[in-house]
Amino acid sequence: MRFSEARGLPVVTLGEARELGVLHSLALDAAAGRITHLRVAGPRGRRKETAVAWRALHAMGPDAVLVVSDVPPDPGPPGPRNEVLGLRVLSEEGEERGTVQDLVFDPATGRIDKVVTTLGEVGGDRLLGLGDYALVVRSG
Repeated sequence: MRFSEARGLPVVTLGEARELGVLHSLALDAAAGRITHLRVAGPRGRRKETAVAWRALHAMGPDAVLVVSDVPPDPGPPGPRNEVLGLRVLSEEGEERGTVQDLVFDPATGRIDKVVTTLGEVGGDRLLGLGDYALVVRSG
């Protein structure tokens, strides 16, 4: 699934069908090549952004993101809240590799399959780190 297709989808609890908000962004563990949390903006701007751990995800489809009801939202991963879309991509040698346009991931596991950049695609297995300045990838 592409993040551009999932962004803005309602995030709904499975048992109560209660809307937590809309999918706003993703928290990544770049070195592991996985999504760790969903960042959810409150419904109609009434609440601030919260994070839902990936392990609470039940399903992600074309119309909604379903999360299990008994897992409370958590404050999210420590560290900066980087928005990956629009971030520059650098190789481990410091060479420009474009700007992130989209992420393709497995909605069942959270594994990042590839990063779509302005200069092409980068495999998810080549991710090294993510910071407020750039996404760093292995050369190759």
